[in-house]
Amino acid sequence: MRINLFLLIFIAFLFGSLTIISAQTPTGAVKPSVATGDVVSIDADKIVIRTKDGMLDVTLNDKTEYKRVPPDNPSLKAAVASAFSDIGNGDKLLVTGFISEDKKTLPARAVYLMTKADIAQKQSKESEQWKTRGISGRVAKLDPQTNQISLDVRGLINISTVVLTPKENAKFRRYAADSVKYSEATESSIGEIKPGDMLRALGDKSADGSSFIAEEIVTGAFQTVAGTVKSVDAAKNEIVITDLQSKKDITVALGSASLLKKFPEEMAQRLAGTQIGAARPGGQASGATPGGTLTGAPNGAAGGRPGFGGGQRAGGIDEMLDRFPNITAADLKAGDIIAVSSSKNANPERITAIKLLAGVEPFIRAAQAVGGGQRAGQSFQSLSIPGLDGISFP
Repeated sequence: MRINLFLLIFIAFLFGSLTIISAQTPTGAVKPSVATGDVVSIDADKIVIRTKDGMLDVTLNDKTEYKRVPPDNPSLKAAVASAFSDIGNGDKLLVTGFISEDKKTLPARAVYLMTKADIAQKQSKESEQWKTRGISGRVAKLDPQTNQISLDVRGLINISTVVLTPKENAKFRRYAADSVKYSEATESSIGEIKPGDMLRALGDKSADGSSFIAEEIVTGAFQTVAGTVKSVDAAKNEIVITDLQSKKDITVALGSASLLKKFPEEMAQRLAGTQIGAARPGGQASGATPGGTLTGAPNGAAGGRPGFGGGQRAGGIDEMLDRFPNITAADLKAGDIIAVSSSKNANPERITAIKLLAGVEPFIRAAQAVGGGQRAGQSFQSLSIPGLDGISFP
């Protein structure tokens, strides 16, 4: 059981869950503790690591064993011999030993190392895989008989439907409530997926793009809120907006994982024009060519593989967002209109932003026009902002 527990802790460590665990047997005998964290400083006989519970002094001696674990194979069997000199600031460590009573010092029996460089290389490979072999969209419906999922995949111009089939051994993960961090996602199953959820999957598409075989699936319950900025607290990284739908104030918290961008004005107007044009019976989307490519869109934002969002290749919308100007809370002011995506939580008056987009006024006007010409401030049902939906790359 100790080995299984150790492996579970180590896997949690790889996903960034930093913790200290100390347990006792029924007879009171203390078991070895396990600590995980990021290296803050290194001395000749001591390493300071930052854990979820605070700073921890890891003391070393000539009997301390060092092992290096490759990020792409996080198991004890894959660990290879390492040395104290291999450890650097920012690396991740898993340390075993007997922790002090005040839980501030841990004499290390063994130190398992995962270097910052190795982690960055692994994350880069994974990100590229999710871009080239990934798909994302909103769950339209599920077929319990076949376990197939109908996915609405949004492109820059229109929405296409893709039938997703999980492999027999597919991995499922789900974002935790009130969380926007993939590191806090938990193991899940197809039974937890519901219509309206956002889904991102890794796998292989069919030649015509209408179906997808998934080997890994990440889901979550998310929402989109648009509102007028009422106040900005740059020091707290919080914004208060008045929701255009409910007319209620919502506090938007900005975390380290929040993505803040501003839509370039000309592009927002072009994309909003396509929404109005597409909503007209037999109408040609303004700003789009008959082939489905948006004129004036950045390289890679449209065109390419069919079946993934109106012809756009996988990852196109995310790549489009990457090119947009970054902003901070300090760049916003009262009266600005912004749109925010967040996980659904028990407190609708306070949300944590996954993505925040400024410069979205053209999309608000388009939604009002499509909805029957409502005046500004009236409710609308067809708000669609490219790039705001979806789950960030794991």
